[in-house]
Amino acid sequence: MDHTEDLTATLDRLAAAAAALEQMTERLAGTDESTISRIVAQVEDRRSAELEQKLAAAEQRIAELEAAASRTDYSARKTVPTAAVNLLAKHGVALDSVEAGTLDAALSGLSLEQRFAVKAQLLRVGLLP
Repeated sequence: MDHTEDLTATLDRLAAAAAALEQMTERLAGTDESTISRIVAQVEDRRSAELEQKLAAAEQRIAELEAAASRTDYSARKTVPTAAVNLLAKHGVALDSVEAGTLDAALSGLSLEQRFAVKAQLLRVGLLP
């Protein structure tokens, strides 16, 4: 019977060891999940912080560009190129009193692109409404 008691005691110890291993496995699995969750949270926080920094930089750049655009006067040029003045003068058009009909008649000998260029220059300097 002594042998049976030893065998029973050994089986009890093995069962206890198996139970302890199961508990440790469950704890390790839980630890792995929490570790993974922490790592994912840290990566998401860093990425979020990077995106916020990039957004702030982009917003600042947009504000700078808008401020620069508001300071820029696109109609700063107040002179008409000499070629345009000479062309209009040949056709009797005075720059201080440009009328649409007179201007169109004066530019009729030019190609469509050249007419657009002359009118664009006149618009830029404020001589055409």
